[in-house]
Amino acid sequence: MTRVVVKSRVGSDGILQLHLPIGQAEADQEVQVTVESVAAEVGGKSPPLTAAELLQSGLVGMWADRTDIGDSRDYARRLREQAQTRRRDA
Repeated sequence: MTRVVVKSRVGSDGILQLHLPIGQAEADQEVQVTVESVAAEVGGKSPPLTAAELLQSGLVGMWADRTDIGDSRDYARRLREQAQTRRRDA
C-alpha cells in the first residue's frame, strides 16, 4: 500500500477538493480520507486538552483495573527515582 499525504481545506459549503498526484498504477484504487483539524496546531503540536476534553478522552482512569501498580503516588515516585538514577550513555 502506498501512502500519499495531500493537504487541502474543506470549504464552508462542506466540499473538499483533492488533487491527487497519481499515475496509471494508482488509478482505480481505493482511497481513504481522514479529516483532522490542524488549524489550531502551533509548531506542529496540538493545543493542550481542556479538563472536559481530557475526561472525555478515555485517558483518565484507563489504568483503574491494573493490579501491579498499587498506590499510584508510590508508583509515580518509584518511576521518577528510576528515571533519575539510570545510567545515561553519552
